[in-house]
Amino acid sequence: MLVDSHCHLDAGEFDADREAVIARAREAGVRRQIVPAITAAAWPKLRDICAAVDNLHPAYGLHPMFLAQHRERHLRELRLWLERERPVAVGECGLDFFVEDLDPATQSLYFEAQLRLAREFELPVIVHARRAVDAVTAAIRKVDGLRGVVHSFSGSRQQAEQLWQQGFLLGLGGPVTYERARRLRELAASMPLESLLLETDAPDQPDAGIRGERNEPARLGAVLETIARLRDVDPAEVAATTTANAERLFGLRPL
Repeated sequence: MLVDSHCHLDAGEFDADREAVIARAREAGVRRQIVPAITAAAWPKLRDICAAVDNLHPAYGLHPMFLAQHRERHLRELRLWLERERPVAVGECGLDFFVEDLDPATQSLYFEAQLRLAREFELPVIVHARRAVDAVTAAIRKVDGLRGVVHSFSGSRQQAEQLWQQGFLLGLGGPVTYERARRLRELAASMPLESLLLETDAPDQPDAGIRGERNEPARLGAVLETIARLRDVDPAEVAATTTANAERLFGLRPL
């Protein structure tokens, strides 16, 4: 009964075979998916896809990598979507300091506004932080009572501990399956299991077993098996705890 805590099932890469992708996920034991948005224009499609299939849970937000498509009015529209649709989270939002032409100040404007909306609506946030973990943590500290997950975490142990102190979880996916990701694998082996979520980020970030191919939620088992092996525990233990973590964070009813 796994939960894929971060996958983009609304992406165009799945338009041709979305039903089959979802069926394969169910067969692989991935019974629920959190589907975060990236732009305001994508919200209606995401909503309709999630409404048509049980156990697909939408989140609405403005992704920092698509900064050129965002407008300040989208923040006002986001408030209306949160009021009307009652999603499980705000996101995907955050900061990306890897892409050079994404203005940090403008990114921060959108990110901090979404953090305030999440607090106002008492929703968790799904956070993107690429080469920006310290800045993301500083922004989170400005808003009391936030909860959420930093997905596809790639920072240090010290940075992880600072996020845990703020009550945030970490999402780990395909990158942890690569042997060269030593720092990430060391973190996965030793971090508190109660602070972990499993994710695929499909169609992106394929695991080592499908390197270079389209990712999909059915591959979450590869992430589970890798983390269980790194921790030298039964995969069932990791599955049960991470599922309970996702249920608690996103307010999901147990199946």
